[in-house]
This record gives sequence, structure tokens and C-alpha cells, in this order.
Amino acid sequence: MTPPRVLVVNNGTLSLRQLQTRLEEVGSLSDAVHVASLPDRLDGTYQAMVLSGTKVRAYDQDYYKRLVGLVMGSDVPVLGICGGLQIIAAAAGGHLAEGPQRVGGYEVQVDKQEPLFAFVKPTVTVFHRHTLYLRQAPPGFRTIGQSAHAPVEFLRSDDGRVLGSQAHLEFRNDGREILRGFAQMYS
Repeated sequence: MTPPRVLVVNNGTLSLRQLQTRLEEVGSLSDAVHVASLPDRLDGTYQAMVLSGTKVRAYDQDYYKRLVGLVMGSDVPVLGICGGLQIIAAAAGGHLAEGPQRVGGYEVQVDKQEPLFAFVKPTVTVFHRHTLYLRQAPPGFRTIGQSAHAPVEFLRSDDGRVLGSQAHLEFRNDGREILRGFAQMYS
């Protein structure tokens, strides 16, 4: 059986290789493409998309217009990580706010009813490296994980296809196991 393929959209992350390694560890092949070189359509080549973190501010809607169009126009599961979550949320009308810089491991409470969290406990420790936060899930989405520092640590679209993580899941064991839950959605 051929492993599923994931398109990893590189939004300028510093940890692209780690993200691809984690996806391989959970049984997926991945191809990375820079956000400026996106295909127009997925054409059945990929079973899922992962949007990496970013150095460009997620609320730059012109810069990310093509990416948002690809995400919303596809029918595959999508997972936005850190800046990827922020891009999705901003496009859906969410408001991002500056906050304290967080770098390192932080505890997050997750909704165990969600398939994304099938392989973790109700409290996970995930890695953060950011200063921009989503304070409330935008219309069409709901919060599925939160912490003392961020009311929206994880997010899911109402149809369950588009997910987001404020944390960098490419680091720490709990992050890998959350990626394993995502892989179950398209395997």
C-alpha cells in the first residue's frame, strides 16, 4: 500500500525539515512547496495539506490570497500550524492580536472528542514560538483546545476538514501524536 502524500506549504518556517520528518514518522510522504509557488489545484495528487508557520504576518491577505483559495477550494483535510492557523483564521474573519512572546513548552487542554487528539491525553505539552494570537474562533470554526495564555490553541472548521494549531507540532512528542491523529483523517 502506498503511503498517503501531504502537500506541505512552506510559509517561511524555520523548521520545515522537522515538520516533514514528523509527517514521515506518522506514515505520510510529503512534498514541500513555497507559498509563492503553489499549484492552482491539488488534482488528486495529495490526500492532505499542512500549512507551516510563517515569518510574514498572517493578516497580509493579499500575500496569502492564493493559498487561502487553494485551501478553501480543495476537499482534502488541511492543518495550519502556528502562522498557518493564523492565515486560515484571518481569512475567515478572525482577529489576531499581539501578545507576550512565548517560546518553549506549554500545557494545553484539548477536546478529546476530536479525532485530531485520538493519541494524546486531555492535557498536552506543545512547543510555542510566537507573539501573535487568535483570541476567538472566527465564524465557521470552533475552538477545540485552549490554554491559560491563549483561548484558541486549536481550531476546527464546522465541517471538520480544516484544522489549526497555534503550537509547532513538529516539536515534542505530544505534537507528533497530534500529527498522527491528523494522519488518521486522510489515511
